[in-house]
Amino acid sequence: MIKNYYLEMNILILGNSQDAHALAMQQALTKAGARADYFDTSSFPTQLKISWEPKTQAGSLILPQGVKLEIGEIHSVFWRSFSGVYVPSLNNSQQQDIAINDSMSTLRSFMQACQGRWVNSWQAYQLHKEKPLQLSMVNNIGVSIPQTLVSNDAEQIIYFTDSLDKAIFKPVYGGTYTKLVTAEHLDPKRLSLALQISPVKIQEYIPGTNIRSYVIGKSIYAAEIRTSQLDFRLDEKSELIPLELPSSVQKQCLDIAKVLMLEWTAIDWRLKPSGEYVFLEANPSPMFLHFEEKTGFPITQQLVKLLMQ
Repeated sequence: MIKNYYLEMNILILGNSQDAHALAMQQALTKAGARADYFDTSSFPTQLKISWEPKTQAGSLILPQGVKLEIGEIHSVFWRSFSGVYVPSLNNSQQQDIAINDSMSTLRSFMQACQGRWVNSWQAYQLHKEKPLQLSMVNNIGVSIPQTLVSNDAEQIIYFTDSLDKAIFKPVYGGTYTKLVTAEHLDPKRLSLALQISPVKIQEYIPGTNIRSYVIGKSIYAAEIRTSQLDFRLDEKSELIPLELPSSVQKQCLDIAKVLMLEWTAIDWRLKPSGEYVFLEANPSPMFLHFEEKTGFPITQQLVKLLMQ
């Protein structure tokens, strides 16, 4: 039996209850009086049903448990994780590709047609996957970024690295940890083989302190991350020390969120001994429960307020 919910504030959480952050948001939204359902795209098209009419803009979503929501009834969506679609394995690979493409096109169209408040949007999610472009856009609004090269040209990489006192490398797309560039990495034979597989991102090493700032609407919370590791994500014993950002950096936080189309984000900075803040990255779906627990900042509460506005 399909149930309709017209009187409640309907909020979707992109993700599922296996993710602690999605679960925490679902519980907090329910406690605040909203109807919060998981929008787990991996159940489409096998269990989740989507309909949409481009001419009339009418559309609906039927969740696996039978809840039906008209597209106009979706007040907001919290983007925790995107799982794509799941099409059962077919013997014909061409039919498999067509089924996946058709499912993804339907899903993407529905997601972008939904006029509820997205925290964050499909466009912001796509931009995050182009991190070099993200850096350039932030640089263009006057925020300091590290000297950076993205390339699969060994000659360019060696020349660029030699111009720096100290360099680090990381994947262009992200997904793994930062490492220092060594002479071994620049060995011509090794470098040539590696660059035939994929380009790399080389950055100047910025000495100083790790700072993470969370931006939720117009609210900003920040802390110093004290660690002995090059990449603080590798340090389970890192300390979080709450701090107030200078007003100029707070403005930069809001400017960064705006230019990258982010309703909420975690921005990672490097604070140089000179006092200059250097932008590293802005994440459209950051983890926050540990940060909230250690600092006492009301991140979940502010997210609930943003989604229920």
